[in-house]
Amino acid sequence: MKTYSEINEKIKAGKAVVVTAEEVVEIVKKIGKKKAAEQIDVVTTATFGPMCSSGAFLNFGHASPAIRMESITLNGVPASGGLAAVDTYIGATEESKEEGYEYGGAHVICDLIAGKTIKLKATGKGTDCYPRKEVERELTLEDLNEAYIYNPRNCYQNYAAACNMSNRTLYTYMGPLLPNLSTVTYSTSGTLSPLLNDPYYKTIGVGTKIFLAGAEGFVAWRGTQFNSGAQRDENGIPLGTGGTLALIGDMKQMDPNFIAPAVYEKYGTSLFVGVGIPIPILNEEMIDHVSVGNDQIYTNILDYSVSDGPKPVVKRVSYAELQSGSVEINNKVVRTAPLASLKKAREIANILKDKIEKGEFTITEPVQFFDTTSITKPMKKED
Repeated sequence: MKTYSEINEKIKAGKAVVVTAEEVVEIVKKIGKKKAAEQIDVVTTATFGPMCSSGAFLNFGHASPAIRMESITLNGVPASGGLAAVDTYIGATEESKEEGYEYGGAHVICDLIAGKTIKLKATGKGTDCYPRKEVERELTLEDLNEAYIYNPRNCYQNYAAACNMSNRTLYTYMGPLLPNLSTVTYSTSGTLSPLLNDPYYKTIGVGTKIFLAGAEGFVAWRGTQFNSGAQRDENGIPLGTGGTLALIGDMKQMDPNFIAPAVYEKYGTSLFVGVGIPIPILNEEMIDHVSVGNDQIYTNILDYSVSDGPKPVVKRVSYAELQSGSVEINNKVVRTAPLASLKKAREIANILKDKIEKGEFTITEPVQFFDTTSITKPMKKED
């Protein structure tokens, strides 16, 4: 048994043993779980993929005379006017009024992080305390008082892969799906994926410090559609989607290399987010979880041509199969394509490993742990 404080003391002293989630799989094969649990202090996990449920809170400061902004656009992309006078929230999937899904909220967020200038346009009805009725400004990230990412649903524990059994191309958030079972797309980093390495949320909870797009961030809450009560296999891997995380972090500390806008043809805009989460090895149980390899992690391939009701499962496959480049379905070899970047996930896991080894990043014990029995419900049916 180890404690968070014991591991942090080793980190501060530069003596912590840190490995990535890919490395630990091979280490356990060589020395066994007991020795690995004794020797390893932290395992780093990571993902870099499209996370549509993302956005940013921004504060512009007060103009003179003051305005209560009710209708707001940033580079032509609508943002929320339903907050305080000069606060707003811009969602990653919001689309430009002029350019449509070719430019959206994700682009605004990334432009700000990259140091580019954006154009604010806002109007209000005018009140005694906020008499101004319109304002236009060109702004950079440094001109804002606060700018922080708040993503309500990131890091799906085990997202399903997608295929298309119909005879026409489908344009989806899983990318274009070619007809007649021609391609399978998937969007999880497999053995590196954070919540697959802590399937029962033993170390990841409210307050967990993370790597978020190059900055230090935190798990703010459980993510929306938190399906922690999903049925699981013998390794704790959910048969369905599983849990999600709500994440928060300072945009002014972020790196454009680890956050990027995405445009999906005939679908819309999304945001690629780089996330790294350290898993402290408190006991042998945690080694059990982090040493599960891609050949032991399975997900469902769903038929996205079915839109009414649950999408049918076409086949259950391992991430080793998906990452090989093809899977066999109904005696047909079908090409697979990742939406998430395994290369970037590996880069993030190694950056986080290096930071911990140098004593630049300590681990935090959650202030609140997640419920493990939550089940996601569909929308209430019409009366």
